[in-house]
Amino acid sequence: MSRNAQLKARTPRLVIYGAGLVLALLLPRSTVAQTPLFTPTPDKRAPTARVVVVEDPGATEELLAVPDRIQAMVARAMTNLTGKALVADAWRSLVSTQDVVGIKIFSEPGPNSGTRPVVVAAVVQDLLAAGVPPNHIIVWDRRNIDLRMAGFCDMEQRYGIRVMGSSDAGYDEKTFYETALLGNPIWTDLEFGRKGPGIGRKSYVSKLVVKEMTKIINITPLMHHNLVGVSGNLYGLAMGSVDNTTRFQTDADTMGRSIPEIYALPILGDRVVLNIVDALICQYEGQDRGLLHYSSVLNELRFSRDPVALDVLSIQEIDRQRQLAGILNVKTNLDLYPNASLLEIGVSNPKHIQIDKLTVKPPL
Repeated sequence: MSRNAQLKARTPRLVIYGAGLVLALLLPRSTVAQTPLFTPTPDKRAPTARVVVVEDPGATEELLAVPDRIQAMVARAMTNLTGKALVADAWRSLVSTQDVVGIKIFSEPGPNSGTRPVVVAAVVQDLLAAGVPPNHIIVWDRRNIDLRMAGFCDMEQRYGIRVMGSSDAGYDEKTFYETALLGNPIWTDLEFGRKGPGIGRKSYVSKLVVKEMTKIINITPLMHHNLVGVSGNLYGLAMGSVDNTTRFQTDADTMGRSIPEIYALPILGDRVVLNIVDALICQYEGQDRGLLHYSSVLNELRFSRDPVALDVLSIQEIDRQRQLAGILNVKTNLDLYPNASLLEIGVSNPKHIQIDKLTVKPPL
């Protein structure tokens, strides 16, 4: 099936979903059921998600990741998650040597609060050891400048891989997400400077995603976000892959509808094979700014095929750390995650998330 056909095949589900939201908005408030976030569902047949959490008390020293310890944590998590005895076989169960693997990171907050280069380097080394050619590995985020400032561009020379920005690669005219919400395209957007009916209604997918990669690995930090709770897997991939995103980021309600629908595009969500949360340090305040004085050391890495489950657990952890620090929890509309479950992206009910926690023992 062609990519355009896949997009069309997914459209009816998105239209029905949007119509349901409109209907709810039109009903009197007293007639609309207000479901608390992450409320358990009585359906015992609901899908479950599995999350593998690896902890190593020695994973960081003075807030810096220790490369050897991180490599061991990644290996332990991957063999446990996939059930493979060998690390290389674990990776080959998710990607082939023919795939072009895009490792999506969140680099804007910098190397200490965003996705940490040491964690990404451990994944890159394992992929290379599994036989994936260096030029088939792309470490990417929205902007080249953020990647460079966070220290990721050094990996090009060290490993022979590619490090690229999705907005710098340009956007594909034929692959897009469309909604009635009008945006005002900025200079990096495909429709910037264009005039006419419908301009600003589309968010085009980056050519980097459409033309360059066949599989995606998401690596996000455990970092607070004011509107959606966490700068996590859903937010990071959706907002990092398309243009004309300013229109979505004005309020939590808009993001709660748009982010799951963008992620659900087959060109994006269907290519994700693994999600990793860099939970070495949890930053519970500050959004996209690196603020280590609002951070707690956890020394964890979290792995799952389910992006929603990981995001839900991240929000719970951030709330827990805010309470320990005596900071009031921000009251935001977190419907994004139940909405993602409605689109069958993942599991948002914590009672249906299986957590396997492993501890890496320090060397003798």
